[in-house]
Amino acid sequence: MSSDVQAGCFARLFSSRQHRRDTHAPTNDAPHVCRPSVCPHPSQPQEIPAYAHFTNCLFCEPDGYAFRSDKPPSYSASAPGDLYRPEVLKTIGDSLDQLEPELRKLSLDIAERSSPSISRYAHDTLTNFMVKHGFKVTSHYKGLSTAWRAAYTHVPKRDESTAKRPHRVIGVNAEMDALPGIGHACGHNLIAMAGVGVAIAIKAALQAHDVWGTVVLLGTPAEEGGGGKQILLDRGAYDEMDACIMCHPAAGPDNSTWVAPSLASQPIDIEFFGHGSHAAAAPWEGRNALDAAFLAYSGVSVLRQQILPTHRVHGIVTGRDWAPNVIPDYAKMRWIVRAPTWAELEVLRERVLKCFEAAAHATACKLKIQTGIGYYDLHENDVLGTRDVVYVGNKNADRFVCSTGVCRCRTGTGNVTYALPAIHPVFAIPTEPNGGNHTPQFAKAAVQPEAHAAALKVAKGLAAVGFRFLDDEKFSREVRCAADDPAYFVTDPFQVEDAFEDEVRAKAMV
Repeated sequence: MSSDVQAGCFARLFSSRQHRRDTHAPTNDAPHVCRPSVCPHPSQPQEIPAYAHFTNCLFCEPDGYAFRSDKPPSYSASAPGDLYRPEVLKTIGDSLDQLEPELRKLSLDIAERSSPSISRYAHDTLTNFMVKHGFKVTSHYKGLSTAWRAAYTHVPKRDESTAKRPHRVIGVNAEMDALPGIGHACGHNLIAMAGVGVAIAIKAALQAHDVWGTVVLLGTPAEEGGGGKQILLDRGAYDEMDACIMCHPAAGPDNSTWVAPSLASQPIDIEFFGHGSHAAAAPWEGRNALDAAFLAYSGVSVLRQQILPTHRVHGIVTGRDWAPNVIPDYAKMRWIVRAPTWAELEVLRERVLKCFEAAAHATACKLKIQTGIGYYDLHENDVLGTRDVVYVGNKNADRFVCSTGVCRCRTGTGNVTYALPAIHPVFAIPTEPNGGNHTPQFAKAAVQPEAHAAALKVAKGLAAVGFRFLDDEKFSREVRCAADDPAYFVTDPFQVEDAFEDEVRAKAMV
């Protein structure tokens, strides 16, 4: 592997699939979900394409990368008639193309306001936008000041057909918060733009083709910290949804998108309370809280040598009123623990906590531990994900997808995927080298026209998937089977309708 591969990507380093879930068996509340393979067979040539040296994320581990070549993939050659209701795809495409100037302005308005108060501005801006486009909006949803809900239901004119089919609800997530100091360095302005576009495009398709269904766009705050989606889950915001979709930008090869599981993560706040004294005159009278923090940091650093390569532990040290001639009586640490599954995270977290306890004992300091809201690993729904690939690929012949390995990030959508069928595809936007997510360079990249164009392309695919889920009973059953049965997975993602037709029917009758 070349030494000039750049770091810093949101999807940061896809490792090979063999590393995932081998060590700790998931618990009952963290079920194992099989992943489809849509990457080349191992016997195919594995030469890294020329663009791999740019910030990118999929090609950094020798046996962990996977890609489709620059040649159009097989599904791109499909005739329009091979796709589900191509006339609907045209409606969705036309709707988003017409909406593009408004969506770009919306994204730029949000991106220009990068302070932590952006969520309040985004709440008002986005809710007003959805009211303008015919949605019923609930502000400050479920008691959260910056959460919101925008819904639209279409009831067909053909009452007889309506009576013969169930009503379904497709949810769409829209994130909008910024990172302190560096603004929209995770591209949430693009996520908000795409979510709005997906919801409005589904609405247009429901109306134009007289299909019964509901689309709910959920404004989800506190993604970068605070567990907004888990709070909304706890308060019932997702109870009405039958499935949920969203997308996220990242650094990556031009014109690419992929679906992959993420890491589970949990924040931990640590406080050490000691006793101050004069550092020269009577240091023996003190109990040094800063020493406790340094010991804890060293303990975790040593522990890293004995944890799996797929696990992550990282943190910072802060304090108050420190001076070099005073023994610090207080120190605070903020940590994040990550692992490929929630079950593995629980084991790793206990090992990390022992480092903090040991430091407190060694320095005679008091210790306070506060664990934050956990972010579960993504359980992408294979049926929703593979159809998204087909729809996006049909419009963009040079796109590719990889669903093996693991994304070195965390997302609140992981919690959503434990509760209902959902997908969270990642799409690439052009960035500078070393300019991946959570860098100032990425914030700059997220407002460029090329980034908006990429978000719009993915929004078309997601809207097509969302509409099909509402319209196609057979497809919706396949989605539910993939979510309910951990052993259910798609062997050929480009022929999902035929591969499991008999099995799906049998499962639906149980």
